[in-house]
Amino acid sequence: MSRKKVQDKANIELLKIARKEGYETVWDRYEAQTPQCGFGMLGMCCRMCNMGPCRIDPFGTGPQRGACGATAETIAARDMARSTAAGSASHSDHARDLAKTFVALGKGEAQGFEIRDPAKLRLICAEYGISTEGKTNQAIALELGERVLKEFGQQDGELVLARRAPKKQQDIWRNLNIYPRGIDREVVETLARTHEGMDQDYHNLIQTTMRVALADGWGGSMIATELSDILFGSPQPLRAKANLGVIKEDEVNIIIHGHEPTLSDVIVTAARDPELLKLAKEKGAKGITVAGICCTANENLIRRGVPVAGNFLQQELAILTGAIEAMIVDIQCIMPGVAQAARHFHTKVISTSPKASIPGVETIALEEARAVDQAKEIVKKAIANFPNRDKSKVNIPKESMELVAGFTAENIFYHLGGRFRGSYKPLNENIANGRIRGVAGVVGCDNPKMGSGSHHIALVKELIKNDCLVVQTGCAAIECAKEGLLRPETAYEMAGEGLQEVCKAVGIPPLLHMGACVDNSRILIACCEMVREGGIGKGLDELPVAGAAIEWMAEKAMAIGWYFVASGALVVFGTPLKVAGSEAVTTYITKDIEKIVGGRWAFEIDPVKAAHIMIDHIDSKRKALKLAPMLYTQPYHVST
Repeated sequence: MSRKKVQDKANIELLKIARKEGYETVWDRYEAQTPQCGFGMLGMCCRMCNMGPCRIDPFGTGPQRGACGATAETIAARDMARSTAAGSASHSDHARDLAKTFVALGKGEAQGFEIRDPAKLRLICAEYGISTEGKTNQAIALELGERVLKEFGQQDGELVLARRAPKKQQDIWRNLNIYPRGIDREVVETLARTHEGMDQDYHNLIQTTMRVALADGWGGSMIATELSDILFGSPQPLRAKANLGVIKEDEVNIIIHGHEPTLSDVIVTAARDPELLKLAKEKGAKGITVAGICCTANENLIRRGVPVAGNFLQQELAILTGAIEAMIVDIQCIMPGVAQAARHFHTKVISTSPKASIPGVETIALEEARAVDQAKEIVKKAIANFPNRDKSKVNIPKESMELVAGFTAENIFYHLGGRFRGSYKPLNENIANGRIRGVAGVVGCDNPKMGSGSHHIALVKELIKNDCLVVQTGCAAIECAKEGLLRPETAYEMAGEGLQEVCKAVGIPPLLHMGACVDNSRILIACCEMVREGGIGKGLDELPVAGAAIEWMAEKAMAIGWYFVASGALVVFGTPLKVAGSEAVTTYITKDIEKIVGGRWAFEIDPVKAAHIMIDHIDSKRKALKLAPMLYTQPYHVST
């Protein structure tokens, strides 16, 4: 069993214990699956009907059509569209649940919830055409929640928040008929088009893929971000810690894991309740620690300063510390392996969503009207479990790292321009004058195929060395935080001279943590602000920006990648989308599509090479805009 790619010392320490004690982890299961199915990796296996599964031989010596006559192009594009729809649906369902919470709050049926950012509530209402004059926050929340829910079922028209995109992008979407009409409509139509005997033209299927992805980026994800800010408070930069060392040996430890912050936010508050803290002490604990895994971690980090125990691949390892009284899971990225790992320890795993039911795991489904009571019940269960901890099994790694998180498209205004002249002008000017090469988004999952996040680290180090300001979300941000890259000091230690000057003047790290994976919408908004400020392009496709999800894993990553491509960006994935068996589809999405929507895909597993694909792309945009040469680096070098 090879784990050579795992570099995090905390992970290495616990994996040694897992091997010694015979505890199974994600790395063991991944190794057991290798070599993985070659037809599946190339996207050449079709399971759309019961005449199959059918496969296409990409080398031309075997079958070249499925039983129905489907070609490699149809099979690859159809599967890609369906997977993207699933990713879009997952993010959008997150937003739907938040809208329902708004309705419950408006009706006075949401215990423990309040509007923490009333100013943003009114700004978003203005975009939706909702009058707020003379109304209470509660009444406005009801109206906004109901209006947003209608957008999910909307059959015609255009999504409201997509109007934020530059006119150039909106015109492209309208001309191509890929402007998202309603959120649910695009998911359903994509599934219908990919049914047996339906759409067979890969060009059409890719257009459908872009439309359903845009419904996520400019619909579901953007709605989730905005409603979360209103309900839980808009983030501001704050300091916190990340990695498994945040778990406390002498305290009740509760892990919140998943992607929805709704009940977890109330749990954080409940864990600070004096009565519950007193109860914990009566059970022998010095206090209560709540720490996060995955994007529930990011949501509570950027607003509440909750420490981050780890990213996706560390969820089982957190339990293997032997010091977790309860792991509270909601939706997305919950491995069945957490329940299996918990059987070896005293840890209680509790699901708070009926959409994420796990065999053998207790479910306490969120009821907004009882949220505080439910949160206290969960914390009490964790406290009651503290005496059951087996001290001989406790192995908490010492590794933890300081970080700064909580940057948003809005508060970046003030960090760049100061309180009285908040503006994106300093960013645009420093790109134009050659101090900053461009902006790179490094986001997404961590994948056992690549160890445990090390590809993110190598990628961003190369980018900031070459004066690219990096913005991050999701598990990529957590991985870089654990490495110490989200500290302001990183600018002095690793950034190029130009980027270092800007970071020093502004007082920011060269990597800006912008939140959870739904908060990739913040990156879209920031790009729109760069266009609006002027001087470096009239559309997103003209900006010197690029994105990467080098360790992508989930279907959500496909949706995110596609909505950035359809919005005009270069997106780099480490392992290719599962279309490589079709030369025509691969050529279309990596080359031809750039002439249509302005964005394109690139695939490169080597993180340094991937960084230079992004740098070359950024340089090509700088050259097209006739911007000044870089102040401290070599002249433009654009790959051929």
